[in-house]
Amino acid sequence: MAGKKSLLKEMKDTFFLHPIAAHFSNGLIPVAVLYLLLTLPFNDPFFERTVEHLIIIVLFAVPVSFFSGIHDWTKNYKRAKAPVFMKKIKLSIVLFLLVVTTVVLRLSFPDIMFQNDWLHWVYIVLLLATLPVVTLLGHYGGKLAGAAKQAARRK
Repeated sequence: MAGKKSLLKEMKDTFFLHPIAAHFSNGLIPVAVLYLLLTLPFNDPFFERTVEHLIIIVLFAVPVSFFSGIHDWTKNYKRAKAPVFMKKIKLSIVLFLLVVTTVVLRLSFPDIMFQNDWLHWVYIVLLLATLPVVTLLGHYGGKLAGAAKQAARRK
């Protein structure tokens, strides 16, 4: 029983919401894009339905990631206006707007992937545009984590 208590204490002491939330949404977007790309040649509604489910989940995960990031930025960095933080904030807003627009389009036009009109292509471009955004968010997050590790090593 003592082992369980120490594991729970360790988990409590090392639980950081922001990296978990960020990796969650940043991991789902590439999967959604993969299923989108599988939908195109195979015209399979099951692949496209998976895209819908994934982007809806991401829609709810991005605000958790954003606000937990703001909390960590405030707590750990005193809201320092360093360029890396400003970039992450702007990219997070762009990501949220892309995901909201994508979800609204998909829910408003359920057969959007199976029509060959301009909305079909807007939907695809919006979803594809999320991929470089999460890549950059991860890149800047990695820079922050790397800098924190280096600072800890110097102490």
